[in-house]
Amino acid sequence: MPTDAKGYRPGKPEDKMGLRASNTATIALEDLRLPAEALLGEAGMGFVYAMEGLDAGRLGIGAQAVGIARRALEHSVKYCAERRQFDRPIKDFQAVQFKLADMATRTEAARALTHRAAARKDSGEDVTAFASMAKLFASETAMWVTTQAIQLFGGYGYMRDFPVEKLFRDAKVTEIYEGTSEIQRIVIARALAHESAHG
Repeated sequence: MPTDAKGYRPGKPEDKMGLRASNTATIALEDLRLPAEALLGEAGMGFVYAMEGLDAGRLGIGAQAVGIARRALEHSVKYCAERRQFDRPIKDFQAVQFKLADMATRTEAARALTHRAAARKDSGEDVTAFASMAKLFASETAMWVTTQAIQLFGGYGYMRDFPVEKLFRDAKVTEIYEGTSEIQRIVIARALAHESAHG
């Protein structure tokens, strides 16, 4: 759709909580008409294209969430080696070690699931349920890992001078766009029901 078409009106950029380097704006379409040659793809295939786009988008968000979690883990490991309490780095305390171990394990599990879904897409297999699994698990992992990172940083984690605060804000949207976590669970459950009915 050409942006100079009559009836096309962009909205103002939104002031978002996270992903602030990426602009988000509404688009209003008011009595907009386009000629037949403006059609992309085949007529009547819009829903199919949208669903295929969702699968790819969910895989991308799964990868994005893994990246956010990995970065939060890296910052946490570095900070825990530098921050000292009682004359020793806090990484020496078992409670901190357990938290870092859980953060690393969940992040690697999310990464493996996202890679598996991407491999299915690359091989031409149906990826809908796996893309939803990857997005669901990776996004909830990113939110959990960044929350733990803020806990490890303490008061510094809440300050904008430190990176984990931004990662926390960026993680939240991965649970929302391209379908919320609740929607991903519906997609996965429907796939399981379909598989059991036809398997």
